[in-house]
Amino acid sequence: MKKFVFGGLCAAMMAISGTAMAADFVAGKDYTVVANPGKVAVPGKIEVREFFWYGCPHCFKLEPYMQTWLKQIPKDVNFLRTPAAMNKVWEQGARAYYVSEALGVRKKTHLPLFHAIHDQGQQIFDQASLAKFYAGYGVPEQKFNSMFNSFPITAKIAESNKLAQQYQLTGVPAVVVNGKYVVQGEDGKVTQVINYLIEKERKGK
Repeated sequence: MKKFVFGGLCAAMMAISGTAMAADFVAGKDYTVVANPGKVAVPGKIEVREFFWYGCPHCFKLEPYMQTWLKQIPKDVNFLRTPAAMNKVWEQGARAYYVSEALGVRKKTHLPLFHAIHDQGQQIFDQASLAKFYAGYGVPEQKFNSMFNSFPITAKIAESNKLAQQYQLTGVPAVVVNGKYVVQGEDGKVTQVINYLIEKERKGK
């Protein structure tokens, strides 16, 4: 199978490194203000939506920080993952994510798929290789394949692309806070900025 160049596919991701005090976080530098804010999925809660692609090395580096952050997620925050489907390769992974979600195996396959690709060097980027991966977690390949291009999954792909367009995303990882702000990066500063923006939204209520 042809290998994909990760750097090129995720080239638009802005690398943010280092640490900074919350007081230093400013629009246009540490986060972007969305020109056309989106509606949140759960009214009354502050939404944090992470866009990612399994094959993106930046997303893989960010994931441990997001996992740590999720263990301390505030009660007034609703966290959502949205697999990016902004090109044909990414769409394959996005469809697989939504199939795993529909079949109830997402929680036990999300991190293992990341590790299989980035730690073990497996090329799991098309329907056939993804079907084989999920088969290892009890999902029959026939069942996986029957759902992969189904209407419900295709509808979710359309929704993912609509949101990415609305938030003017050009790469991943990208974390959208309350439909108003986009945070990009691959280290612990991302969650610091997320917390800063959550507090900003609380004060704005």
